[in-house]
Amino acid sequence: MEIGTYPLEKTSIFQGADAQQVQKMLGVILPSIKTYARGETICRAGETVSSLGIVLAGGATIELCDAWGNRSIIERLEPGEVFAEAYACLPGEPLMVSVTADAPTRVMFLGVSRMLSMGLEPEQAILTTNLLRIMARKNVTLSQRMMNISARTIRARLLSYLSQQAIRTGSSRFTIPFNRQELADYLGVERSALSAQMSKMKEEGLIDYRKNAFEVL
Repeated sequence: MEIGTYPLEKTSIFQGADAQQVQKMLGVILPSIKTYARGETICRAGETVSSLGIVLAGGATIELCDAWGNRSIIERLEPGEVFAEAYACLPGEPLMVSVTADAPTRVMFLGVSRMLSMGLEPEQAILTTNLLRIMARKNVTLSQRMMNISARTIRARLLSYLSQQAIRTGSSRFTIPFNRQELADYLGVERSALSAQMSKMKEEGLIDYRKNAFEVL
């Protein structure tokens, strides 16, 4: 089954289910679908949610903004990826982050309470298992980011991040999902300082890069 541009059976939440099973589950969960313009807020910090979201088309960014307007990127979401799953499992817990559309974006929202009380087998087990896997993966991702930003210098933060990407892709050459400003926001540093450090590391023969394509030397 395909809604928007992404086949739902290929999303992490429906992994292991075929198109017929996905359609059966949606008939019970009764999802809603919304579209957002580029730059529009999908979920705002301070709000509460009861549904998780699946990006069907476009893309979005999970970001943290403090009271002074300083922005820190937590995660980039591509089609097929899920967000707000942990908050949807904790009724009344306010969001600590915001989710913003990076482009014209289409999102499917699934009510978690309906997901966990469908009464369908084996579909119920599939959803429950996948939800646990998604939360575990997000926990690992956040732990990796904490490792990156806990480093004291810009060089150490950048080396930590690039090393993780090399391990994740299994290659010394890889493409990251951020432009220069977004990478600075993700690492919690100033763009100018990051660019200067990248140039220095390139001159020293530690890395090579062009736009968002990197090579660890």
